[in-house]
Amino acid sequence: MKAVQVMGYGDVDQLEVVDREIPVPKENEVLVKVKACAINNTEIWMREGAYGTGTKSGWRPEGVQFPRTPGSDITGTIVKAGEEVGEEMIGKNVVLFPFTSSGEAGSEHISEDMSFIGSEYDGGYAEYVVWPAELCYEMPLPDFTKSAVFSVSGMTAWHMVEQIQPKPGETVMVTGANGGVGSLNVQIASRVFGATVIAIVGDLALEDQLKELGATHVLSYKSDQLAEEILKANGGPIDSVLDVVGDALFSTSLHVLKKGGKFCTSGSAGGQKTELDFRTMYLKHITLYGSVLGTRAEFKLMLDAIAEGKITPVIDRTFPLEQAREAQLYFKKAGKLGKIVLLPEE
Repeated sequence: MKAVQVMGYGDVDQLEVVDREIPVPKENEVLVKVKACAINNTEIWMREGAYGTGTKSGWRPEGVQFPRTPGSDITGTIVKAGEEVGEEMIGKNVVLFPFTSSGEAGSEHISEDMSFIGSEYDGGYAEYVVWPAELCYEMPLPDFTKSAVFSVSGMTAWHMVEQIQPKPGETVMVTGANGGVGSLNVQIASRVFGATVIAIVGDLALEDQLKELGATHVLSYKSDQLAEEILKANGGPIDSVLDVVGDALFSTSLHVLKKGGKFCTSGSAGGQKTELDFRTMYLKHITLYGSVLGTRAEFKLMLDAIAEGKITPVIDRTFPLEQAREAQLYFKKAGKLGKIVLLPEE
């Protein structure tokens, strides 16, 4: 089969198209013919070594074992089943829950042995992938490409919104609102939880599209008066922030939050380190949340919401699998709206 592998930490030249044997499923696994695999920050940061230092960078303490096939947002068709898996699974179109864990229900994502497909296991930048049968869910939409854009970004966004628990009438600011997680934060906070959403982007040309996703106001982080514009749009301080940017908008976020406000982050594309004046945090009674991925129960709730049309896929562009380098470079460009998807058979 054709696959794209990361040969080591570094730039996109570490991505190589190779021929590999089709993997054989273990007793509790299935073989999935990959139909679509969306791109996430996580596989780019895995390649760049951003999750740690040197040879120890990865989701797990021991670091990534190279070569590794990345890719975690995967849809496809089950074509073979392991000995302990019922034959009725063969032929099903599925979306893959993206990690294994021995954690109890509700805490799977914080278990010490949480291991991620595309980092600790070979992932979806390939024509075939093996995965535990119990972690393969029915696709929420009939289209492979549209169903592939939710797994990691969607579960991350859903868990972030669950953390802050916005109520109807409350205002949530979403940073990086045009990205994979951000565009879903906008939809989940507004359409599922009923919150008012202020979306922060770079390019205001995306305003109409973001309002279609549920944003009430769309503002640009490039403004010199962003904090004032946020307060004016809301008529005062806001209730919560859903952040994927990090340092670049951290001080602005804390400034515009009300007393008792909540700040939840799952990314740091705009800077991984920041300065925090603890007085701001405790004098305003601000709660800080760190958030990565989510639970299997949240994953199922998200799939149900997608099937019901409450959350819709947002896709910027697709690339054939062989152009994984170009796709990752394009992913990092500003001004996009939604997900980038690799298609093995395009």
